[in-house]
Parts: sequence; C-alpha cells; structure tokens
Amino acid sequence: MTRADDRRIRIKTKGRDAFQMRVAGLGFRDGHVLVHRAVHEPFWTFPGGRAEIGETSEQTLRREMVEELGVEVKVGRLIWSVENFFHYEDRNWHEFGLYYLMELPERFPFHPTDIVHRVMDGHELEFKWAPATRAALGALDIPPYFIAEEIENLPETPRHLVWRDGDLDLKS
Repeated sequence: MTRADDRRIRIKTKGRDAFQMRVAGLGFRDGHVLVHRAVHEPFWTFPGGRAEIGETSEQTLRREMVEELGVEVKVGRLIWSVENFFHYEDRNWHEFGLYYLMELPERFPFHPTDIVHRVMDGHELEFKWAPATRAALGALDIPPYFIAEEIENLPETPRHLVWRDGDLDLKS
C-alpha cells in the first residue's frame, strides 16, 4: 500500500449502510456552472471527491480539481454543509457534503455545447457547462436536488441542510 493510499478516507460500511464525506465545488462562467458524471450514471453532480486524512475540505477540493481537471482552482466561500441520506447501488448512504464556490482559471476551456471526457482511477467521467438555472439543472437530474432550486439565488451565508430521500430539512 502506498503512502497516498494510507491517506484516503475509506467509505465506512456496516451491512447495507455506508457513510462518506464529499467536498464539491460550484464553478461558474458566463451564466453556466460546471457539472460532471460517471458515464455509466444517469445523473450529474458537481465536481469534487472524498477527503484524505489530514487535509482540510478546501485542500480536498483543490486536490480533486487538479486530479480531475488538471487545473488549480481558487476555493471561495462555503455555501452548504449537507447531510445527505439516499439509497444507491443497493446501499443506504449517509453522505456528509461540503459545497464551496470555486473559481476556475480563465485558461480553463468554456465550450457550453461540448462534453469533455476524462478517465480518473479507471472511471470515465464527463464534464460539461450547464446553464445555471433551476430549469436546466432540474432537467439534468442533479442531486442533491435542492441545489437546482437555489442555483439562481445562492445563500449569502453558509447553510446546514439535511436532505433525506428528497425531503429537505433546513437547519440554519
């Protein structure tokens, strides 16, 4: 096992239940937001990934964007902390997610009609720019679904939410 493998935070499982911590970023350009998905999935999400032991959530997001997109991003303010409960791949998931604003460098390509394919850790991913509107994100099937509802009017201060199988419980 390599040193990098030692730093990975494993998904905690117990029977059919699983827990993970995920950090994601919302990067905007010209009225669009960057989204991605694994090619075998029907749904999209915001780019990010799991934390490694010893790194902050902001460090996680920066590392994941270098790994996934090949660019350094500027991590902005925290928008949401989310306890997300859902059923996926025959498991009950409890995901703790942190969603930040992020700024992609100007040199990062913006082609609103293109889908870019990348292979990461043996998984083929697709990235694209989606219009940052409630209607466009709603049509993409992009969980957690409350983000589509708030994409046109992001909260001014961080909010803690509980999202349980499609039901939102605002905590702050």
